[in-house]
Amino acid sequence: MKNLLILAVGWFVLSSGVRADQSVPDGWTAESPRREIRPDFTWDPSGGPDQGSLIIRADHRAGLMGSWTRTIPVQGNHHYRFSVDRKTEGVALPRRTGVARMVWLDASGGKPKHAEPSDLSYRPGERPRAEPELPKLVSTRDGWDRIEGVYLSPPNATQVRLELHFRWGEPHSSVRWTVPKMEVTQAPAPRTVRLATVHFQPRDGKTAKQKREQFATLIADAAGQRADLIVLPETLTFYGSGGSYADAAEPIPGPSSDYFAKLAMQHDTYIVAGLIERDGHLIYNVAVLLGPDGNIVGKYRKVTLPRGEIEGGVTPGDQYPVFETRFGKVGMMVCYDGFFPEVARELSNRGAEVIAWPVWGCNPLLASARACENHVYLISSTYMDFSDNWAQSAIYAKDGTTLAHAENWGSVCVAEVDLGKPLHWPSLGDFQAEIQAHRPVVDPIP
Repeated sequence: MKNLLILAVGWFVLSSGVRADQSVPDGWTAESPRREIRPDFTWDPSGGPDQGSLIIRADHRAGLMGSWTRTIPVQGNHHYRFSVDRKTEGVALPRRTGVARMVWLDASGGKPKHAEPSDLSYRPGERPRAEPELPKLVSTRDGWDRIEGVYLSPPNATQVRLELHFRWGEPHSSVRWTVPKMEVTQAPAPRTVRLATVHFQPRDGKTAKQKREQFATLIADAAGQRADLIVLPETLTFYGSGGSYADAAEPIPGPSSDYFAKLAMQHDTYIVAGLIERDGHLIYNVAVLLGPDGNIVGKYRKVTLPRGEIEGGVTPGDQYPVFETRFGKVGMMVCYDGFFPEVARELSNRGAEVIAWPVWGCNPLLASARACENHVYLISSTYMDFSDNWAQSAIYAKDGTTLAHAENWGSVCVAEVDLGKPLHWPSLGDFQAEIQAHRPVVDPIP
């Protein structure tokens, strides 16, 4: 087996696109689940960014489906990099219509099993069957989307079927695919990160300065455990102050965000602090991400407000920002946001791998659900006593299980995770990779 399997093979130079039953790149065939929904398949030898393109096009009818497919040999227990370019025309949702898949097969043409037991299995210790891999969109240039991913082939895999799909297209829409590449590559380096939560009620003092300074030793404790991201609770300068939301509100940047930014730089880590922001005549419940360079990486304004905040004159936010850090992409939400699936979903739609969640109190089942349904890591920092069996200060895994939790006030818990390690489920495979292709289309409700 050569170290490089290039699928771009010779083809006939033609002056225009050709039908699927004429000359196309070697080994590629056109398929459709049913003849009556079969789209049109053509090959354009000059229709790609630097080569030809495999085209699937709808006629005047909606909902047509088909795919270009090819099966090639592979070796088991090898890492492969898949890459392909895609261009759509007249397609409303390329994430659903233009989908690339890889299906591992054994010598008999069946699905092999993964090398390791699933992290979550209905039968503990069982090796899950290898389900289709869905490479992700990584960049766009000149109208072409680059879709790629690195995958470990199952031990007894001998071949892989490559599929370039056109699904449920609009009338006269089309998807162009370049000829994909499969390259043997090195195993990706682990993306290890240490996530920490602080379990503390700042009961003493009345001022913002007195409240925030109570977290210094806890941040130092977490940093001493090599935490890369430390999450503090919600509205921490307001808690137990006896004042109103407006009394605790500050500009951002401002004294409290500056204080935590200095601690982040001192300990070479990231800190998420729950504060109340004043912006002119408006106030917001916010989570602020401070970086190891001592600057504000970004802030998130709480989108869903409970009765008390509405009655207290707080304004909701309307954005779902996700921020790049040196270890991965971080999103934030605040307390009541966790009662609704939309907030965490919008963050994961934008690439969040970790969601920091300062939260006063919440049903812990909702924390598990938000992590599980998006296959992200979630860190909650709460004001609830552990014995209440309510919200926990905890780190949740992609499957919604609790990796670590804090039981005592004034304590810190830390969990080490690998952001690059996929979670394979029985019958679903890497569900996180499937979310964008499978999640529904939702019309806005007035």
